[in-house]
Amino acid sequence: MAKSSSLNVRVVEGRALPAKDVSGSSDPYCIVKVDDEVVARTATIWRSLSPFWGEEYTVHLPLDFHHLAFYVLDEDTVGHDDIIGKISLSREAIAADPRGIDSWINLNRVDPDAEVQGEICLAVQMLKEVRGRCLRCHVLQASRDLAPRDISGTSDPFARVFWGSQSLETSTIKKTRFPHWDEVLELWELPGGPSPLRVELWDWDLVGKNDFLGMVEFPPQVLQQDPPNGWFRLLPFPRAEEDSGGNLGALRLTVRLTEDRVLPSQYYQPLMKLLMESVLGPAKEDAASPLAVLEELTLGDCRQDLATKLVKLFLGKGRAGPLLDYLTQREVTRTTNPNTLFRSNSLASKSMEQFMKLVGMPYLHEVLKPVINRVFEEKKYIELDPCKMDLGRTRRISFKGTPSEDNLREASLGLLTGYLGPIVDAIVGSVGRCPPTMRLAFKQLHQCVEEHFPQAEHKQDVKYLAISGFLFLRFFAPAILTPKLFDLRDQHADPQTSRSLLLLAKAVQSIGNLGQQLGQGKELWMAPLHPFLLQSISRVRDFLDQLVDVNGEEEAGGPGRTVVPPSVTVREGYLLKRKEEPASLATRFAFKKRYFWLSGETLSYSKSPEWQTCSSIPVSHIRAVERVDEGAFQLPHVMQVVSQEGAGALHTTYLQCKNVNDLNQWLSALRKASAPNPDKLAACHSGAFRSSRWTCCLQAERSAAGCSRTHSAVTLGDWSDPLDPDAETQMVYRQLLLGRNQLRMKFLEDSNTDTSLAADTGKGPSTTKGACPDALVRQRKAAAHLLEVLADLDRAHEEFQQQEQGKVAPGLLGP
Repeated sequence: MAKSSSLNVRVVEGRALPAKDVSGSSDPYCIVKVDDEVVARTATIWRSLSPFWGEEYTVHLPLDFHHLAFYVLDEDTVGHDDIIGKISLSREAIAADPRGIDSWINLNRVDPDAEVQGEICLAVQMLKEVRGRCLRCHVLQASRDLAPRDISGTSDPFARVFWGSQSLETSTIKKTRFPHWDEVLELWELPGGPSPLRVELWDWDLVGKNDFLGMVEFPPQVLQQDPPNGWFRLLPFPRAEEDSGGNLGALRLTVRLTEDRVLPSQYYQPLMKLLMESVLGPAKEDAASPLAVLEELTLGDCRQDLATKLVKLFLGKGRAGPLLDYLTQREVTRTTNPNTLFRSNSLASKSMEQFMKLVGMPYLHEVLKPVINRVFEEKKYIELDPCKMDLGRTRRISFKGTPSEDNLREASLGLLTGYLGPIVDAIVGSVGRCPPTMRLAFKQLHQCVEEHFPQAEHKQDVKYLAISGFLFLRFFAPAILTPKLFDLRDQHADPQTSRSLLLLAKAVQSIGNLGQQLGQGKELWMAPLHPFLLQSISRVRDFLDQLVDVNGEEEAGGPGRTVVPPSVTVREGYLLKRKEEPASLATRFAFKKRYFWLSGETLSYSKSPEWQTCSSIPVSHIRAVERVDEGAFQLPHVMQVVSQEGAGALHTTYLQCKNVNDLNQWLSALRKASAPNPDKLAACHSGAFRSSRWTCCLQAERSAAGCSRTHSAVTLGDWSDPLDPDAETQMVYRQLLLGRNQLRMKFLEDSNTDTSLAADTGKGPSTTKGACPDALVRQRKAAAHLLEVLADLDRAHEEFQQQEQGKVAPGLLGP
């Protein structure tokens, strides 16, 4: 049984941050760390003390993580970035509420003595000698990246052991974050009673005071009953964290921890069968199927997660089309006013929205990226609202004097249509590039709406609005407004570019509404753009007609189908590459710029995108993908890909990324692609073999065992994640458990009452809410079947848990 753990983190916004620049403002960004490992970095928001990021991350990680930290820094173009403050959340605090954390939290000051990381390996013995009791502390090594305290990116660590009033020190290991001491320190018990053992790690400095690296402490009872032997996580000095009282500002965060145990596949087959059969039944009468229960019970805050899991699950079975058709039919039949159709965040609308992201992101990038890049690069001033126009701005950048409001509006209109025209052209010309699965889903939606609203007054627009409401209002327009959140750009837009994107998004939204609200509301200043929008609407209608003109009832696919086929490129871009062998040139010049492509099959590279592939590493040969210590090459953002062909020697390729986000995304993509590989390395070197030794642990043998654990389980969740039917079904099962009592009361307990009433009156079973007896019987049978399936999964989870605890012998469990 596999264990899974994931953190859903959303860095929403900041407020009242202190000014760090001479301009009276700051350029804040946020770094997210899990157990001192950087997993994400938000974009920088320039010149703001109340930044809005809105960035969301899903981090898949081992179950044994300890804490999550958020650091807010002010980016400086010269010198080091200034640390503004931090927020630290323990795993226990996050897990205390199943709904997670969603609140404003004050930033606290960063205490250098609290910024510790890494582990220490100890073996302690308590010996009885003639002289008295002796504590023998074998200090072997420290690992997992001790905090760098020196300017070189390393430390000079030594250990200091305290027992009672006595203390001893190990030797100092220079320039490393992975010291190996292998020294035994003996301390004799003095009068005064039992004492705790404390082991501290320090960075030795020639000038000034030594820097603290962390400590571990063991009470007397532990020393007597179970002396420490193994790896122990370093902790800061125990001290109360000082609340800054809001002087450093605050962050609004959303954090939710999901931990679960995923059973072997065969246990989920009955529930999966029920889910698949649900979409084949009559959607209007359905009230007791798993999908109907989920739709009724799921709250807004977790509806998006559930929609993503359902869509992925049905994609894997080639049934995404029937799922969306089932959900949309249920929503359409409940909607009386076509103008409100799919306007709420229902399970149907969220499922369609997540479906478009899962299968349509490459399509979105192909359509929008060229124009979005132009807007960012050209940085033109565009404004149509007279209340927001800055007439003096043009004078500051031009010698032609201050333009009038009409001149500025005319220039802005020309620029806006200059961007909007290519966007509309790209959209209406993209029928052939739209994924067939999306086209089939839109065709089903088109037919469903047309059948439910056959009236003449609705016939013209409703069938188009249903599709454009998703494609334009929930897909294209949000991506234009916030391209960073759709991976169209690496950074958020500056205020001027953000305003241009907002105007473009409003225009695309108006086109998606088919001009129904033009001339209404408060934004009458958009009127100069109306002729262009009206002209585009007829082209969009033709585009939507072509989009749904597609053959096929159901998309291809089957068990184990992935969102992205193995041969499709999932990540590409320029990286700096260095081979493992020592180069004759200086280290910095040993890295060569190459263009890389990663698919499910190979990691390939060449000098440029146009060149034929020079070389490639089969993904099946990858044994580890890890960060590299900055001190190895005196360069940041370096990772290593360790590969092995068969039983041959290990080969390491070093790759430098442009920033920490790029590094995390490449690490995640490579780890996902190589996840099924056998014989993955449990440990590797976080440095490089240079000058006849490893820079990390100073071992002199190239073949020496790795000094740092690998992190293959730590990945980022995104639209290109492989499908995992077992984990997705487990999440659905957990959601269904929340409604089990309600389902039992609604159908089974009511059925007992109905039967007794029928016996008293001599009539057949009663019918509630106008439902026919046959429909009620079907629903009660479906409810009983679902409850039985859930009970079987309950028993399986309980038995596996007992097996883990040694209460049940392995191998006795059966599906």
